[in-house]
Amino acid sequence: MQKPNVFFLSHGGGPLPLLGEPSHKEMVTCLQSVAAKITKPSAILMISAHFEADPIAITASATPKLIYDYYGFPEQAYQLTYPCAGEPKLAEQVQQALQSNGITANLDTQRGFDHGMFVPLKIMFPEADIPCVQISLNSSLDPAMHLKIGQVLQQIDYENLLIIGSGFTFHNMQAFFAKQTTAMQKLNQSFEQWLIDTLANPKLAEPERTQRLTNWKLASGAQFCHPREEHLLPLHVCYGAAQRRCESVYELEISGKKASMYLWQ
Repeated sequence: MQKPNVFFLSHGGGPLPLLGEPSHKEMVTCLQSVAAKITKPSAILMISAHFEADPIAITASATPKLIYDYYGFPEQAYQLTYPCAGEPKLAEQVQQALQSNGITANLDTQRGFDHGMFVPLKIMFPEADIPCVQISLNSSLDPAMHLKIGQVLQQIDYENLLIIGSGFTFHNMQAFFAKQTTAMQKLNQSFEQWLIDTLANPKLAEPERTQRLTNWKLASGAQFCHPREEHLLPLHVCYGAAQRRCESVYELEISGKKASMYLWQ
């Protein structure tokens, strides 16, 4: 069975990457470079920070619509298109795999694709010719559960599948709009260094990596960078699906904050 490529991306602020926002230029360049580096996938399975459910939900429509789940942006932000197809058969495989491993999951034929999905994919694969399925986070936001979800997704037998976790390694909304201080910069930097070491250090054994991610709140700067963990947990799913250190780390700045992306291939 071919193992999927796995990519965690930091998706920036709403539709800003598609609106030419200068603070997101590094992000756009990074996503384009990753898309050029990997083999074009046959399908994409995405875990977005903007989709939570209990039980877990999986998009199962063949023709999903877009959800403009942001507000206060120019009119063009609500006219963006990304007409990729869904992949109901993949959705069914995901559901069966999860339920076979004791994780309840439901197929959702009504929900469309949120901006955590269509914004980065419009940058990476602008032709919108790759079928996609979204899987929700579990509303419990339990890190161990999301590591397990990733482990289950690794077992899915689907040729040339790309698993993407769409979140953000920094997601303190108040800090984005506050005056930048040295203390804030240090907390941001400290957590980024911890993440990079956790995911890329070849000296770490996998049980230690798993333990670190399970107890991520103990890391320096963790709870400043993530007052709520939904934008970090897609990374847990990605590591669960890979079960090894990442091959590539991408360090960048988005909206004045240090952020990172991780690729397993």
